Amino acid sequence: MEKNNSGAVNKNILEKTIDSISEKENYSIVGYFIMLALYIAATIIIKLTSGSRATIEIGGSTVAISSFAGVFSALANIFIVLIVIYYRKLGYYTAIAALILQLPMILIDIPHHKNFSALPGLFTDLCTIIAVTTLHKKNERLHNYQLRIRDQAVTDMLTGLPNRFACSELIDNLIKRDERFAVVLIDLNNFKSINDTLGFDAGNKVLSEIASRWKNIADSGLSGTVDFINRLGGDEFSLVIRSYDSSDNILNTINKYENVLGQRMTIDGCDLYISASFGYAEFPADAKNFDRLLSYSDAAVSEMKRLGSGNHILHFTPDLLKPERTLEIERTLRTALDSDNIFFCLQPQFDISHKLRGFEALARVKDENSNILRPDEFIPVAERVGMIDKVEGEILKKSAVFFGDLIKKTGADIILSVNVSVKHLMKNGFIDELKDILEISGIPADQLELEITESVMIDSAEKSLHCIEEIKKMGIKIAIDDFGTGYSSLSYLNRLPADLLKIDKSFIDKMNTSDSSKQYVAAIISIGHIMGFEVISEGVEENDQLDSLHDIGCDFIQGFIWGHPLAVEDAERLVLESA
Repeated sequence: MEKNNSGAVNKNILEKTIDSISEKENYSIVGYFIMLALYIAATIIIKLTSGSRATIEIGGSTVAISSFAGVFSALANIFIVLIVIYYRKLGYYTAIAALILQLPMILIDIPHHKNFSALPGLFTDLCTIIAVTTLHKKNERLHNYQLRIRDQAVTDMLTGLPNRFACSELIDNLIKRDERFAVVLIDLNNFKSINDTLGFDAGNKVLSEIASRWKNIADSGLSGTVDFINRLGGDEFSLVIRSYDSSDNILNTINKYENVLGQRMTIDGCDLYISASFGYAEFPADAKNFDRLLSYSDAAVSEMKRLGSGNHILHFTPDLLKPERTLEIERTLRTALDSDNIFFCLQPQFDISHKLRGFEALARVKDENSNILRPDEFIPVAERVGMIDKVEGEILKKSAVFFGDLIKKTGADIILSVNVSVKHLMKNGFIDELKDILEISGIPADQLELEITESVMIDSAEKSLHCIEEIKKMGIKIAIDDFGTGYSSLSYLNRLPADLLKIDKSFIDKMNTSDSSKQYVAAIISIGHIMGFEVISEGVEENDQLDSLHDIGCDFIQGFIWGHPLAVEDAERLVLESA
């Protein structure tokens, strides 16, 4: 691929950046001049001492000054060797020049002054030339080998671009220097369809062609900014942009990469037009470490794909963190299911006279750091990503096993109530799952209650009724959860073979501050009794709420006023105390 004159000036920007982040031994030129000065000083001292006939007294002994020439000759050679080791080509050529320049002086000095004592120096210089040449060749071979290893460590083998490690090293260095930059995450649109239709070889050719086009921009400096393009993996690339004045400069640079990407690409005789989504975040304005910068850029890309708009470039803003949190919770749920970090606690239920009715099993999830996620966070995510049946299945099985043992131990006539979502209820095999749980746990069927929302009647009335009737035939109780918040008709409810209505907390909260809310609660209780259901109010927290519910005939109470969610040990203790 040809490059313009501008490219000739800025050629190999990527390679220079790689060099700057991978070269760990960056020796100062000052050190070079210090060692060279020490070598020259040692050489001068050798010249002065080698022909001297003077002596000095050391420890009572007479020592010839000329004997020190060998000491300084050794020091001079050490300085020469160090220069070759640390400064490679520069050091080697300096050493050779210095040693060769000495040879004529030594060769002239021997016959002219009959100074045969200089012969050892001549051979030392010749041997040093051989030694530093050998050392230099070995050093260069080692350096070239290190470069190959470095290239493999920082280069994506398919495209030849820097890889994720190189990107992270560059960003870490830029952060240490407190240099402003932007990280752009690039996700190719519908790339999977290319692999599916044309094959993986064609897909690899597409990636290589894209990399070539983008490398040309980065190397040539055409964007007007300093760019570092790299491949993170798969169809994801990232771009680090430096030396910009404003957000407009960032957008202009990204547009150049987008425009060149959109040009026709012919692969294996097929004309392709590729597009991508570009999300970016800035240091230090948006984030201050590599992982968060990449995560925020990814959040911007995900939001663009979700919106499906014609705009392909989006700057991260904090309001995009909600989808990111959703992804984090999804990952936590999957890990929790794999590592058995799904557990339950039990909230007691009482009749209106404060006699223990039983417990509702409440799902809880621990993350990798043993922090407990709030149910209002993980339950909507579990429903959205299709994991709610797995979470509920774990809670149903574990709580039933505990309750079966508790009933055997205490003989208590209490009920275990467990939430079941519409998706879980309608799942093929749910009835078989219930039968297995009853068999494994030993819990009596009439002491197990499944809570379902009234929306089940909207989603698929006939199938729901058939499933619920099968559950009732097994002897399991049915409770309608959050009654009053849905839109099901009374005719549907009249057909539903339920045992209990649960009044949602939102109505209980407003019951004594709004006369209409109190009348609404009273109407729900009345309707429930007319239809043959018992009624329980959840979220009861205050004495005046309790008094009102007593007056209007509520059957059961659940809420903090008589019981917070309990660990299994505390729940067992409560059962024993209530016996």
